[in-house]
Amino acid sequence: MIKITFPDGSIREFAAGVTPFQVAESISPRLASDILAATVNDELWDIQKPISQDATIKLHKWDDAEGKHAFWHSSSHILAEALQELYPGIKFGIGPAIENGFYYDVDLPNPLVESELPKIEAKMMELAKQSESFERTDVTKDEALKIYNQKGDQYKVELISDLEDGTITFYTNGAFTDLCRGPHLKSTNVIKAIKLTSIAGAYWRGNEKNKMLTRIYGITFPKKSLLDEYLVLMEEAKKRDHRKLGKELELFMFSPRVGQGLPMWLPKGAALRERLENFLKNVQKKHGYQQVITPHIGMKDLYVTSGHYAKYGKDSFQPILTPDENEEFLLKPMNCPHHCEIFKHKPRSYKDLPVRLAEFGTVYRYEMSGELHGLTRVRGFTQDDAHIFCRPDQLKEEFKKVIDIVLYIFKTLKFDDFTAQISLRDPKNTEKYIGTDENWEKAEAAIIEAVAEKDLNTIVETGEAAFYGPKLDFMVKDALGRKWQLGTIQVDYNLPERFELSYKGADDKDHRPIMIHRAPFGSMERFVAVLLEHTAGKFPLWLTPQQAVILPISEKFNDYAIDIANKLNAVDIRTEADLRNEKIGRKIRDNELARIPLLLIVGEKEVQDGTIAVRLQGEGDKGSMTLTDFTAMIAQKVQEEIALI
Repeated sequence: MIKITFPDGSIREFAAGVTPFQVAESISPRLASDILAATVNDELWDIQKPISQDATIKLHKWDDAEGKHAFWHSSSHILAEALQELYPGIKFGIGPAIENGFYYDVDLPNPLVESELPKIEAKMMELAKQSESFERTDVTKDEALKIYNQKGDQYKVELISDLEDGTITFYTNGAFTDLCRGPHLKSTNVIKAIKLTSIAGAYWRGNEKNKMLTRIYGITFPKKSLLDEYLVLMEEAKKRDHRKLGKELELFMFSPRVGQGLPMWLPKGAALRERLENFLKNVQKKHGYQQVITPHIGMKDLYVTSGHYAKYGKDSFQPILTPDENEEFLLKPMNCPHHCEIFKHKPRSYKDLPVRLAEFGTVYRYEMSGELHGLTRVRGFTQDDAHIFCRPDQLKEEFKKVIDIVLYIFKTLKFDDFTAQISLRDPKNTEKYIGTDENWEKAEAAIIEAVAEKDLNTIVETGEAAFYGPKLDFMVKDALGRKWQLGTIQVDYNLPERFELSYKGADDKDHRPIMIHRAPFGSMERFVAVLLEHTAGKFPLWLTPQQAVILPISEKFNDYAIDIANKLNAVDIRTEADLRNEKIGRKIRDNELARIPLLLIVGEKEVQDGTIAVRLQGEGDKGSMTLTDFTAMIAQKVQEEIALI
């Protein structure tokens, strides 16, 4: 007999070899029919895999991320089985579950077009209804290589060559067998709705020197109603796509002559970004930050010292050479090495700490062209970066103060649904990180304690730390329930060591400061993209680039419209006059589509009374007002949106 411990701490005995499915059956048949995967001793398992010794267990249903992972991973295998039947000669790359669905990278004899997706969906549904089971088989490395060499599938051969003998498993569903770790569903019959969403190109193993494969994306559900809801959500997401809105609202653009992944901010976008920056600068000033500015390039040796070159040098832009053969520069991939040099430029005392250095610093990182996506994945972006150099006794309190800044930003911009993710290093793969075990343990403990004292809703992700230290990432859900990583705080004992930073302690001896990296927005580009999609382009009144537009009913009222616009701009209400020779209905419609929150209509009556007719986006007509009453109303609305700290 073995002992199984449940999440509530209760313990039950079962015969050795019991499966998670059988454990669920012993609780209730309904539970057994609902579970899709299980976590056994912190490892995600198939529900039909035997448990041979004492273990902890957690059973996962559709509502759990782990349940969806198994569901969508299994769906990728059904996609592969359908493709194998429909396209003889196909070769398979990888087919993982992703956050929303799955994909499979395949090498097809002929190009695949979107119109073929319904045929593939139908074949997948046919296979799912056959209630195929997923059978796991352990194989030796030699056996695995022999099988795929016989098939002539060089992609699987390459993957197997990188694996250790004794760790290789195959999964079979119906006529399809795949190299796979799992876990998978018990049977395909729980998949009731299938949608293949798109086709894209993807270089094998993400390397532009390799062959371009066809990536097929899809999503599946245990109920058709869930697919229907998802499709409605996707239609709304298309309307909110920041690339579409950015073009419509004239916020930013890209130019092939400037280069892929290098956004340029148009006047309205620059105004929006400037207000966001000023908002954070105001917050930072009240929290004792000092603004600095550093160059866009740095000597290669700077990033060798920091460790960034060893980790990211191969994936960065190529070095910049000068006529001096001893000089070699890199486009700045990070701001932190520069800030270390600023801290080091003069002697520091323990009384000087903490030193808080902030910069809206533009950095450059090479991303493959296939990975670029609007403002969310670019090659040049500006971080709202800051680095805090503090004493050990100040670390936790400084970390908590940064949390306060992040929470204030989220509250102001109405990001109300978020989770704080504690990202720790992988203890089984410590060569990925720099620094001593002792410093890592102290850094991780500081984050865990600070988060507990702030009573945040948290999850822990092992293996997600930065290479130089653990971090707290804020995972935000937008208005459509999609999850984005916005804002990060990191504790770093290692860069101060590498740059030999020091301060004179009360004991008159040199001590090493601790470094906190933080970026509440993350990057200006990504933050604006997420904010655009979250708000559907309807920004808060204090933030929107153009707050009001004056709409004269006819050309004879243009002078009055211009006069009103000038008076409002003079009191910092950002206003333009729409002087087009169009009917008023057309002007109202166009400016509402442009998300202008305040539409001010003027005609003969308004000119005579010295008033404006006010129409608010989403609220309708508010009647006529004097400029004094209108400006007081706007001041009140802005005050409600962004309270002073």
